[in-house]
Amino acid sequence: MRLDRAWIASHVPHHGSMCLLDEVLEWDTHYIRCGSGTHRNAGNPLRAHGRLGAACGIEYAAQAMAAHGALVHGRPRSGYIASVRGVSLLVSRLDDLTADLVVTANLVHSDAATALYDFSLFSAERLILKGRATIVFIGSPDTATHD
Repeated sequence: MRLDRAWIASHVPHHGSMCLLDEVLEWDTHYIRCGSGTHRNAGNPLRAHGRLGAACGIEYAAQAMAAHGALVHGRPRSGYIASVRGVSLLVSRLDDLTADLVVTANLVHSDAATALYDFSLFSAERLILKGRATIVFIGSPDTATHD
C-alpha cells in the first residue's frame, strides 16, 4: 500500500520541508520501504555549505522508522534516536545523486520503551548508506503525538 507525503507529514515529527520522505512504497509489521527525491532540493533544510552530506541519510532513515511505527501502532509516537551504530557511508554526499532515494528500515526488536532497526539507503539500486539505530520512546505506548 503506497502512502503519500501528506500522510507521512501527519505521522512523523517533522513537517514542511523537514519532512524528507515523499512516499511509503511498501510496509509490513517488520519492514518499511520509502522513496524520496528531496535530497536534490536546493532548499533541503539539512544542507550545509551548499551540499547535503551523506550522514544526513540517517535522518531519512529515522523518518522511515517513525512512519513504520505509526503504521504498525496506528498512531504516531514520540521518541528520539538514542544511538546509531555500524554506520557505513558509501558516498560522501546525497545532493549529487540524480536518482531518487529508497530508504528501508527493518525492525529487529521492539518493546514498550525502545525499538531497534537496521536501515539502508539506496540510489538507483546502489547501496549508499547502512547502519542500525536504537529509538527510545517518550511517554507510555498509549500516548499519541499531538501538534
